Formats: sequence, structure tokens, C-alpha cells
Amino acid sequence: MAEQVVTVEDLRVRYPGSAEPAVEGMSFSVARGEVFGFLGPTGAGKSTTQRVLTRLLRRYQGRVGVLGRPLERWGPDYFERVGVGFELPAGFGRLTARENLAAFASLYRGPVRDPDELLARVDLADAADRRVEELSKGMRMRLNLARALVNRPDLLFLDEPTSGQDPVRAALLRGVVREAADAGATVFLTTHDMATADDLCDRVAFVVRGRIAAVDTPRGFRLGHGRPGLVAEVRGQGGREFPMEALAEGGELQRLVARGEVETLHTREATLDEVFAAVTRERL
Repeated sequence: MAEQVVTVEDLRVRYPGSAEPAVEGMSFSVARGEVFGFLGPTGAGKSTTQRVLTRLLRRYQGRVGVLGRPLERWGPDYFERVGVGFELPAGFGRLTARENLAAFASLYRGPVRDPDELLARVDLADAADRRVEELSKGMRMRLNLARALVNRPDLLFLDEPTSGQDPVRAALLRGVVREAADAGATVFLTTHDMATADDLCDRVAFVVRGRIAAVDTPRGFRLGHGRPGLVAEVRGQGGREFPMEALAEGGELQRLVARGEVETLHTREATLDEVFAAVTRERL
């Protein structure tokens, strides 16, 4: 069995003055090297759970273990082992991108990554000597990810890491995160971008009203919420649905394929966006 880096059992959080709990009886675990997607509608309890795990919120009920130790037993050394990249970019505006990474790297006692190597990896080499206040939001988000990786973290918390990116750079950043996981880091990812979750996550948890509504692999969700069958784009007819039996010899679909009239053919599985809508709608 894979080593569990994060274990959460019956987590409960209620903010003072709130009639409803923000998190109610949440339990899950995350294995070493896993990219774990934590998805759900706004107000579902994702940010509260993340605040507990990053030790920004200390008042909670339940049991939380991280990196082999109860969370409450960690001291300042916890932040030597974790990296955090939240959605809102943060940095010293009057320092350059390189100076920002060097400043953050100087806070750690252990080995750190070379700022120039990190900047190149997130496509900021040409902006290394520009002040952060001059950078676009997308560039600052890439700098955010570089900063989260500077201390070679064992556990990486990311919130919307591809926000503000064009498709090429979004794919680049997904590759950077996957590299970290392949090297042994565990990634706890919150996002509303289902394409990023589908492409990057090993497992996905859907969170609704402070609870885990469902956990599965992206493929498991797609297959479980799809319908058996095929969809063919037929020349002059548009999309047509066929049962799986249509693949049998002599069937209509096979005849269309033989005549070169089928332009595309794919299974009728659900998208992760459709799964998200279905799961959250059922629980709401």
C-alpha cells in the first residue's frame, strides 16, 4: 500500500457566528506522489480544508495527519516541507522575478532550487530582471508556481495554478506539476478548471456542503456517468449515436465506415464538467 502523506478523518470546522458548519465530517487521504484534485462549487468547504492543511486555521475538530505526524504536532519546520501557491499572486512588487525567488529561497534552511532554472521552467527566463509589479497576472501566476517549488517541497498545495494562462502555457504548467509528482511530491490541487483536473489529477474528490460527495479517478468518473454506446460524426448527417452492437459485422455503422462516411468516432462517456454538474446537483 502506498504511503499516505495526508490523512483526514471526520474533519469539522464551524466559524464563529455561523449557523452552518463550513466542513462537516470530511474524511480522505492522499498518497505520496499523487495529484489529488479537490473540486466543488464556491462555498463547499474547499478553502477551509486547505486552510487547515496549510496551518492557517488551527481551530478544528477531527484528526489530521500530514507527512507522518499529527498536524498539531508540527512547528515552524512544517513549512520547510510544504510549498503553497494560491490563486492570488503574491510577491514583492519592486523586486525583480529573480530577486523574488532568491528572497523566498533564503527563508529555507534546506536545499533550494536555482532561481534561474525555475524561471526558465515556467517560461519566465526573459522576465527574470523585470520588476514583479510590471508583470501580467499570468506571469505572476507562473512566478507563484516557481516560488511554491523553490524549497523542493514534499507536499505542494496549489489553487488554480493555470489561471490566466493561454492553452500552451497552461499545458506547460501542468507538465511542471506532473514533474514534481513524478519526482515524489504529493500535490493537493483545488481548481474549477475541469480540463486541468482531468489531465493532471490521479484522483478527484467532489466536495459539496462541507462533505466529500464522491472520490474516483477522472476516467472512473467519466465512464461511470456516461452511457454505453458510440457517437459518430457522419458526413452530411452530423453526430449520430449507435449502440455498441453497431460494431458487429454487417451493421449500419460498419457500412458507413467502409464507405468513408464516418469522420470521427468516439465512446459516449461523460466529460468531467458533466460529472461535476451531476454530482453537485444531486447533493445540492
